[in-house]
Amino acid sequence: MLEEIKKQAEASTLEIIETAKLQKGQILVVGCSTSEVCGSKIGTNSSPQTAEYIFAGIYEACKKNGIFLAAQCCEHLNRSIIIEREAVPFSEIVNVIPQPKAGGSFATTAYKTFQNPVAVEEIKADAGIDIGGTLIGMHIKKVAVPVRLQNNRIGEAFVSAARSRPKFVGGERAVYDENLK
Repeated sequence: MLEEIKKQAEASTLEIIETAKLQKGQILVVGCSTSEVCGSKIGTNSSPQTAEYIFAGIYEACKKNGIFLAAQCCEHLNRSIIIEREAVPFSEIVNVIPQPKAGGSFATTAYKTFQNPVAVEEIKADAGIDIGGTLIGMHIKKVAVPVRLQNNRIGEAFVSAARSRPKFVGGERAVYDENLK
């Protein structure tokens, strides 16, 4: 079961990386309810072991593609972000270490796994994956565009995703770069 969850997580991640056309050095934010993955209500059954498998699948896909992974904490830490310091060199760092019941098992796993983890209150990621209804939208650049994933389940949790695109400006007579849509 856990190996299957890892494969599902990796497949969803590879799909959003490809669909969003993420480039090396860009950021993918992930919010994950291990409770939902295990079939429970969000926030009721945090599972560090499940988080390790989900994280492994996502992190491997990100590393292969040179993408920074940003792990969103739960509401108890105001949905702050755990990320590699290298990805956010000029961000204001906050002083917190996530725990399974205060930050979430996924963010805790990220903190334990990253080489040089830091917590920040917010980022503007290039794309994101929401596993189990964790509400990642606040951490995606404007303009967020929903992505319908074919790999839209991890365990029992529904997976939604989004990518960002530059704002259109200039009105109806403007010419837009089709490569940026």
